[in-house]
Amino acid sequence: MTALTGAPVVVGIDGSPRSLDAVEVAAAEAALRARPLRIVHALQWPTIPVPVTPGVTPPRDGALRARAETFLDEAVRAATKAAPEVTVTAEIVTGAPVPVLLGETRRADLLVLGDRGLGQFTGLLVGSVAVQAATHGHCPVLVVRGTAHPSGPVVVGVDGSEVSTRAIGFAAEEATRRGAALVAVHAWHTPPVTMPGDMMPLVYDPDLLAAMEERVLLQAIAGLRERYPDLALHHEMASGPAGRVLTERSHDAQLIVVGDRGHGGFVGLLLGSVSQHLIYHADCPVAVVRGEHDRD
Repeated sequence: MTALTGAPVVVGIDGSPRSLDAVEVAAAEAALRARPLRIVHALQWPTIPVPVTPGVTPPRDGALRARAETFLDEAVRAATKAAPEVTVTAEIVTGAPVPVLLGETRRADLLVLGDRGLGQFTGLLVGSVAVQAATHGHCPVLVVRGTAHPSGPVVVGVDGSEVSTRAIGFAAEEATRRGAALVAVHAWHTPPVTMPGDMMPLVYDPDLLAAMEERVLLQAIAGLRERYPDLALHHEMASGPAGRVLTERSHDAQLIVVGDRGHGGFVGLLLGSVSQHLIYHADCPVAVVRGEHDRD
């Protein structure tokens, strides 16, 4: 295998089929980025009595570690098969999944997780490991869910914020590596009524508002064609809630990219809002990119 260098792509596993899917995606990402792959299993020793099934002997500490080693061996085989040119390392790290993975993000180029699992990643849904990693991690987080459509585009949500700019850059790099088109989507809507009794503005020009919103999108992607001359770049305006709009775009995309928070048409783009909605409902993998100010 080629000795690849630099910050690794890290994938968290738990032995579930979905975590093996994440390993294959992570291996492909490592190959595209010319990075090594690091496979991590968080081993948390039981602190409360483990429920015992009648007739089944509960696992001892040694058995738990042996099972974890089996998970790692299986994951390494899957990674090597998916990307034989990638240098693969694997480690059992003692601790709860969230702090273990957050520690890994400090020295990772990308963290890859499945959207659900079992074992030490029990209930790996949005309210658990995936969202906490995307909320507090120090690198982009790729959540493997749905189906990646290989011939589809990379889609990025745009709102004109600083973190949206970072998400656009991440998405452009991903599209370039994959040889895919990039579709920049700006979702917008009419001024919201936020309090009981609020009224719409007396003077409201939908055409003017649409033109202003389109300007936000065009300014956000300005310069991309110069930086990525071979990138097939498209942009779309869409009226409606950002979560719904991007979920619809995910039906034929190979990747959806969003920032962890924003403004404008993506008001409240926190992990409790659009990003979380996508991790629950998108029909393809979702990458969450954090702002520079969130990485300290």
